[in-house]
Amino acid sequence: MSNKQKASSEVDPDQLEGAPHPRDRHVLFGQYEAEQEFLQAFAGGRLHHAWLIGGPQGIGKATLAYRIARFVLSHAAGSQAQTLDVSPEAPASRQVAALSHPNLFVLRRQPATEKKVATSNIPVDQVRRALGLFATTAGDSGYRICIVDSAEDLAAPSANALLKMVEEPPPRSLFLIISHAPQRVLPTIRSRCRRLMLKALGEGDLTSVIGSLEDETYDSSDVARAVALADGSARRAIELLDPAKAETIEAVNRLLEGLPRFDAKASLAVAERLSRKGSEQDFELALESVQRWASMILNRRATEGPARLAPLVEVCEKIARSAREVDIYNLDRRPLVLTMFGDLADAVRATE
Repeated sequence: MSNKQKASSEVDPDQLEGAPHPRDRHVLFGQYEAEQEFLQAFAGGRLHHAWLIGGPQGIGKATLAYRIARFVLSHAAGSQAQTLDVSPEAPASRQVAALSHPNLFVLRRQPATEKKVATSNIPVDQVRRALGLFATTAGDSGYRICIVDSAEDLAAPSANALLKMVEEPPPRSLFLIISHAPQRVLPTIRSRCRRLMLKALGEGDLTSVIGSLEDETYDSSDVARAVALADGSARRAIELLDPAKAETIEAVNRLLEGLPRFDAKASLAVAERLSRKGSEQDFELALESVQRWASMILNRRATEGPARLAPLVEVCEKIARSAREVDIYNLDRRPLVLTMFGDLADAVRATE
């Protein structure tokens, strides 16, 4: 059975349906510089105890964290290895894939079980269990490793508990903290980490990621369109391999490109698409497209000052609040979508 055919209940909360879990990936595209930065630090024999692995979603941060974990669990400190590659057949690879290595603890949202639903964040009791691991000496005198996937999923008590570990780490401990928005991580945690920033992927790397998916065959035109719409994110590209999703995002982008003109008919058509049953992922992708578009506009016009751009910032904050309410209360998405494009048109007009 292909990954794409798996029931959603078989997919971990931190896994994209249609793709292998990052801990099962043994290849990483487009992040050579980041890998080399870590290898140089490891070879120097003075490995910093906490790394903040940052960058947009879907560019390989979790894949890199698991590659680092396998490597560190398989090599002696100071190793001069030129790559993070570890054979899938190596004992550490098998144990990491099964989350059974005694020196590895992964903090993440918990998948659903027969008795419990999947968690929406990383609970504090899970962080406390990690404290137990770091209170003991690694069985082989090697490193104890904690992967946090991701910092955005930490509840406030969980973040504070993690801070205690990062502030006073025992010898030979390694924290790999994944973050989609490093600037929002607790400053007290951020200040104790070495940053390892990953970059958005180029179209060639995105195409290679899709080509590396096992048991899947995609039409070349669908791949090209998904890559063009992905904004450097492999996660987004994989999601957009669904032609219907790609068509929806193209329709959203056309509306954004036409602002400040408000096309009521086209907006209504998009609203209808995004309000259908089972269109939750399409809705999330559409909101991401709006956020990316707004960020691009704000960055491009940053020299104009905050007062001039305030209307657009306020509308984006309003959209984010409304989207949270729609999710929490399971509201009809149609009014939000229609209001969103109308408000964006007014905001762009006000900033001209």
